[in-house]
Amino acid sequence: MTTAREDLLAAGLAVFDRDGFDGATVAAIRSRARASNGSFFHFFGSKKELAGTLFLEILARYHAAIIAAVDGSCGAREGVGRLIRAHLQWVVNSRREARYLFEISRSEWTEDVRGAQRAQNSRLAEAVERWRAPLVTRGELLPMTSPVFFSQIIGPAQIFCRAFLSGRDRSDPREQSDILIACAIRAVVAPDAIQKPGETA
Repeated sequence: MTTAREDLLAAGLAVFDRDGFDGATVAAIRSRARASNGSFFHFFGSKKELAGTLFLEILARYHAAIIAAVDGSCGAREGVGRLIRAHLQWVVNSRREARYLFEISRSEWTEDVRGAQRAQNSRLAEAVERWRAPLVTRGELLPMTSPVFFSQIIGPAQIFCRAFLSGRDRSDPREQSDILIACAIRAVVAPDAIQKPGETA
């Protein structure tokens, strides 16, 4: 059973998805959640505060999906493949949340949660680094900073995901998995490890 706070966040997501942030109103969110004015302001000081809270909660769910994709048993090629597939899978399976995270959210109204966002991003980077660092040390992954690594892994996939989320392209971005993985492997995996036998991407 959901709580009043969870109902308000779910209603906020639905209203933001339908009307955008500027078009959404506290009244519309309350109506969808069947919540009173007092109940809304008990949990959130404003529409912007609800939007920031929702952003952090969705970001945490996205990060959890990415973190779960890799562990110490994954080699370089397999890990790269898993990360890309996890990203694409989450976007397709959580389309409304992904649209909010990647298409609707704006820096000017997430400024109040910037510190919490940085902390979450750091936890994601640290989790992926636990898998990546030993492979860099062994020469299987090319040395590069964490932001550059993520840009090579997730950046190209995001081109297809954003087109899918905006409705510009109705095709499933997962259809591009194999080519995206092949390109990412060439970008971040050491040449000697690309042809490593017995490992799948």
